[in-house]
Amino acid sequence: MLYLIALPLIVYLAFKSKYKESIPARFFLFKNPPFSKTDAIWFHVCSLGEARALKPLLSLLNDKEIVITTITQTGQKEVSTYSAEVRYLPFEIFLPFWIKRQKILVVLEAEFWYLLFAVASKRGAKLVLLNARISDKSVKRYLQFTWFYKKLLSHVDTLYVQSEVDKNRFLALGARNIEVIGNIKLAGEIKYSREYEKPDVLTIVAGSTHESEEKSILAAFIELKREQDAKLIVVPRHPERFDDVYELLDEGAKDNGLTLSCFSETQNFDADIVLVDMMGELNNIYRISDIAVVGGAFNEGVGGHNPLEPAHFACKIITGKHFFHQKELFKYVHHVQYVERDEIYDAFKKAEQLPSSLVEETIDLNPIVNKILEQ
Repeated sequence: MLYLIALPLIVYLAFKSKYKESIPARFFLFKNPPFSKTDAIWFHVCSLGEARALKPLLSLLNDKEIVITTITQTGQKEVSTYSAEVRYLPFEIFLPFWIKRQKILVVLEAEFWYLLFAVASKRGAKLVLLNARISDKSVKRYLQFTWFYKKLLSHVDTLYVQSEVDKNRFLALGARNIEVIGNIKLAGEIKYSREYEKPDVLTIVAGSTHESEEKSILAAFIELKREQDAKLIVVPRHPERFDDVYELLDEGAKDNGLTLSCFSETQNFDADIVLVDMMGELNNIYRISDIAVVGGAFNEGVGGHNPLEPAHFACKIITGKHFFHQKELFKYVHHVQYVERDEIYDAFKKAEQLPSSLVEETIDLNPIVNKILEQ
């Protein structure tokens, strides 16, 4: 009933660039048939971050039959480059007719879909939750529905969780066979795809920014720019916001006598402020930056973004205090400044005296691979 009621909204959203592939595939099975393979190792991820986290694991399974489902278009684009059969995960009402028998289903992080678990298990798949987590913000809501999650988790054979805190939270929900392994994103190989020449002034990148965060970062940068030469490179998280971010940056640049350019047009960093209106460039930008402002943590509802990439490239990291989805990763990154919006300028100044951020932890994926191969 809810699906039918929501159809007009679903159709409307399907015309937006962010959903033009995923919604037709997920809600109407358009160009999204069941897997042709059976008895394979099936991985399910949500979006880009989890899709990338799969890569080192898949490299250890390179001679096995692999199938992958995703939720978002960015995740689908990433896994399409892997040696696997890939699909969008259909909306739940289609799963009983869509799922074929697979050897094992490995679900990353917090993708808890009841019919996915129940039907896959009924078809004979062993279920493994990998990198599983329950954030501080979500735990109360999970506990309010313990009866539901206990039923959902009854289909799961093994849980690999990120921390002891996560283990205790899953135990409270009735889970069993739980092992603490840390975050598998620590095993990911961090690469850059293009080499750019580093500007000869202080270079600040605002990476994976969300709505309203650019405004705060821009204000802090303008204040800093009055005192010293510097450049600001802005890389919004979502491409559909490129135009809105450009308008904001353009207004700020004009009001303060600064220059602004779009990277897709110039392919250089000559302007005072550069909007990177292209996908897949963030690691390339981190590589030439001195300071990285990691977005998604200045708004309460997002939960932060992965700090491993800027730390790998020795950026001095500044982020907000609402990083609850990335709490486990930030635990492994040293020399990070956690600030409020109105403290970003002070963090820029303080960064001059601080060492670069770094990661000193690793993770062994072999026990997970061995468990998968046992099935």
